[in-house]
Amino acid sequence: MGLVNGYVKYKGIREEEEGALSINRSRRNDTKRYVYACAVFASLNSVLLGYDVGVMSGAILFIQKDLMITEFQEELLVGCLSIIALIGSLTGGRTSDAIGRKWTIALAAVVFQTGAAIMALAPSFEVLMIGRLLAGVGIGFGIMIAPVYIAEISPAMARGTLTSFPEIFINLGILLGYISNYIFSGLSEHINWRIMLGVGIIPSIFIGFALFFIPESPRWLIMQKREKEARAVLLRINETESEAMERLQEIQAAANQTKRYEEGAVWKELLSPSPSLRRMLITGCGIQCFQQITGIDATVYYSPTIFRDAGIQTDQEILAATVAVGFTKTMFILVAIFLIDRVGRKPLLYVSTIGMTACLALLGIALTHQHGSGLVAPDVGVGLAILAVCGNVAFFSVGVGPICWVLTSEIFPLRLRAQASAVGSVGNRLSSGLVAMSFLTVSHKITVAGTFFIFSFLSLLSVYFVYKFVPETKGKSLEQIEMLFQSEVDWRRDRDLQLSDVQKLVQEN
Repeated sequence: MGLVNGYVKYKGIREEEEGALSINRSRRNDTKRYVYACAVFASLNSVLLGYDVGVMSGAILFIQKDLMITEFQEELLVGCLSIIALIGSLTGGRTSDAIGRKWTIALAAVVFQTGAAIMALAPSFEVLMIGRLLAGVGIGFGIMIAPVYIAEISPAMARGTLTSFPEIFINLGILLGYISNYIFSGLSEHINWRIMLGVGIIPSIFIGFALFFIPESPRWLIMQKREKEARAVLLRINETESEAMERLQEIQAAANQTKRYEEGAVWKELLSPSPSLRRMLITGCGIQCFQQITGIDATVYYSPTIFRDAGIQTDQEILAATVAVGFTKTMFILVAIFLIDRVGRKPLLYVSTIGMTACLALLGIALTHQHGSGLVAPDVGVGLAILAVCGNVAFFSVGVGPICWVLTSEIFPLRLRAQASAVGSVGNRLSSGLVAMSFLTVSHKITVAGTFFIFSFLSLLSVYFVYKFVPETKGKSLEQIEMLFQSEVDWRRDRDLQLSDVQKLVQEN
């Protein structure tokens, strides 16, 4: 009888434990789904940037014919978006500190929608430029705020994956832009490019629905002394109450230090940084600039020019080749998402920058045959060019594309995060704009092939930059990363990562 009672009691305890485990497992799954959904909705603005980049590469072919624009106007139209995005990025940090991360995401969508509508209805180049400028401001807001918001709601172990979502959506937008070019290219030249640009309004409509779903950043709520709301959000985005309370205490400690800083003090500190902040700025702004000066936007914007230079003749064939580029870029970003929180940021950056260097050099060689060097036979030039462009965007998507935004969103302290991230975005957009607005001019001077040899050299410099200035941040909380930069020794420690580790990563994956 005693054995029976003991068994019944044991069975009851086991059922109770299994029930508790089942509840905890269910809560973990619900929390993970909720955080992932928030990251997806916050990343929708990035579709707008990607779509604009992708669609303009094809739409410009028809805008040239319809509005009879010059080559200078073409460069201005293509490149001005990145330069104007500086305004959105510079004001985005202050705006997000004033009205919140969530409503800055909404503002970005509204401004972009207005610009896209004006572009679609533009009767002249001048009106088209007005719409382009508004769209650029909206994109500047969007690319600055999405990584910051996601970093502030994400758990440390998944932050790299989640903060990469904006880059996924940029790539998805580029692919959709290429597909839109191909689908609508058969319409009349007066209509097709307007539809291509107007379709860009659709993604921003979904952002309106997202506002009813996503919460405000708990870190911003703490800065606004709205502790009760912040606690509620943390309980929703963390698996356990104890974990939520631990994060709340970390944020409060950082916020208490932040209270001493007013707006003027923030910019004063950024302009006259301490040694630790200087290291953060070198890492964050440097990786942002290297992401663009290696020519990725030129490759995407001017892929029709590259493929025409390689020997492809018709617009339809050129646009079909660009779809292949967009598909490759989108697929390989998924590889980065799978690996970024498993193997870390730095190994992927090594693979990415070394691979880009090789592909950009190969593209230069493939295009050289057009100028009679004989390095490659004309009949294989087209194939090599397509292979090199696809390889370049693939290596970009595996590493420097998403990791650039991940690092910028996680290395700065709370009191400076929005403004410092804005500074990094400014460097990114300025570099992109200068490359896009000078590509055709430089290509005429030194040929398209020569331009890509320059990009290859700059990509080689980025390998050294990663080795010397980028630490590993995988698995660390935002507050722990801030402490990492306090020490010169800790900051430099990751340079000991040997290329054998990268080779191991390649072999395993």
